[in-house]
Amino acid sequence: MYSHPVLTGPFRGAEALAAGLLTHNELYGPRFQRLFSGVFAPAELPVDFAVRTRAAYLLVSHRGGVLAGYSAALLLGADCGPAHGPAEVIVPADARSQPGLLVYRDQVPASEVVVADGCRVTSAERTAWDLARRLPLVEAVVTTDALARLGSFPPAALLARRRAAPGARGCRRLDEVVALADPRAESPPETRLRLALVRGGLPRPEVQFRVLDVHGFVLARVDLAYPDARLAIEYDGAVHLGRRRWIRDRERDATLAVAGWQTLRLGHDDLGMRQTVHRVAELLAARAPDRYGRVEIDTTRPRSG
Repeated sequence: MYSHPVLTGPFRGAEALAAGLLTHNELYGPRFQRLFSGVFAPAELPVDFAVRTRAAYLLVSHRGGVLAGYSAALLLGADCGPAHGPAEVIVPADARSQPGLLVYRDQVPASEVVVADGCRVTSAERTAWDLARRLPLVEAVVTTDALARLGSFPPAALLARRRAAPGARGCRRLDEVVALADPRAESPPETRLRLALVRGGLPRPEVQFRVLDVHGFVLARVDLAYPDARLAIEYDGAVHLGRRRWIRDRERDATLAVAGWQTLRLGHDDLGMRQTVHRVAELLAARAPDRYGRVEIDTTRPRSG
């Protein structure tokens, strides 16, 4: 019934009324749902994090607000936040958080604001600075990896920011976050897997390692690797479940095996599990006992955090 493009996603109710697209009764009737004060969407539209983020921008953009935190990360291309978390904004004046929306009050310099997908958002480095100071350690590293890769800034830039603002809240853990970060990681699960191994007591693996043949040609690029043990570790997400990709992955595993490499494939259920750390430790000890035979596993670490 309502085919106008403005009415297919989040929209400001006042603007739709002023443009004559709806009547007051239609706007507040069963065909539309209220997302935030004055912001509506079609009743049948599933409200996910992306929709909530768009609605939040409509709520604050005319008051000088910008998208921040996980909402900024999403539009910048680093989808590393919880699927059902609240949208996040920064506004220069008083405003209250509400269900589905986190509001922070601050003045964001123009140099730290960029336009992403039509919305004003905090830059990648500023977004990493905001998130890394308030998230649990693992998620702080996940967001730093993703945003540093996207924004082409070194994680150590967060330490430079700390020196410029020594009293900023949440700065104490930044040394550990930066030490664990690696922008070469290509997905949040890959970062979580790397951290599970390192925090479990294993040596730090190489990230996005290129396996070469005897002539120096690249056989494969693997998510994580222990070259001394010729052990490749791959995280298989949903994209690897298709039959064509499954066949291609096994063909590559066979190619690596001929070159003396073993490939360990792990999935979502393996992340954060102590058994995963033990499994990798056993493979390392078996394949390179002189180097890894005495590695001690830390069984006291929590599964996340």
